[in-house]
Amino acid sequence: MSSKSDQIADALIHDVLAARYRVGERLPSERDLVIRFDANRGAVREAMAKVAQLGLVDVLPGGARVRERELASLDVIGYLLRQQELPDPSLVDQILVVINNLVSVAAVQVLKNATDENISTIRGLLEPLIREDSSNDSHNAARFELMKNIMLASNNLPLQLIARTLFEQFAPNISAIGFYAVPDRARYALYARQLDIALTNRDLQAMRATFDAFTELNRETMARAFLLAERGQEAIAR
Repeated sequence: MSSKSDQIADALIHDVLAARYRVGERLPSERDLVIRFDANRGAVREAMAKVAQLGLVDVLPGGARVRERELASLDVIGYLLRQQELPDPSLVDQILVVINNLVSVAAVQVLKNATDENISTIRGLLEPLIREDSSNDSHNAARFELMKNIMLASNNLPLQLIARTLFEQFAPNISAIGFYAVPDRARYALYARQLDIALTNRDLQAMRATFDAFTELNRETMARAFLLAERGQEAIAR
């Protein structure tokens, strides 16, 4: 069960991200929040510190004021994805574009710097995609695990830090759409086999080209998932 300070922080974060407060506008005072949430001042201050740590507000004399969203920390991604019953499809695609580009850079680093053990580990992660017999959930999880491990095996610290933060924020918060993510197993298996050969041969050009195709297929898979989810919601509404 979440603490009172977490409940207050989550409500304030939701309000800020939903644009209920404009940039530069002051959030409710401590006194108002104490009354609204039936909380003590300590819980309110802890909550405000959490909102400020995300970079969503500046705590100044006279109150906390909303900052521009682009000044927030990367940790705000998870909250953005949880704003609605289904995550925002444009935000999900933007995140995938970033992840895809990071993975492409990381793959180059892996071929240049990774040990044989690193390469062997990554090749092992391709097996569920090559087999074509895994469930949708395990297939989706295998794809994310593959991309995550390639970034972590890059020996590039900024990439590793960004990868960990992005995946921690992203993967757990798209479960609502994951049910509808039906992978094209034949195409994934083809790309997985090509990646396996490129890794084995440390073929940089083949690795880059195949990963570009692989990651674009990830975007296609997610776009189809949103279409299926929206149709499902429409059917329920009827």
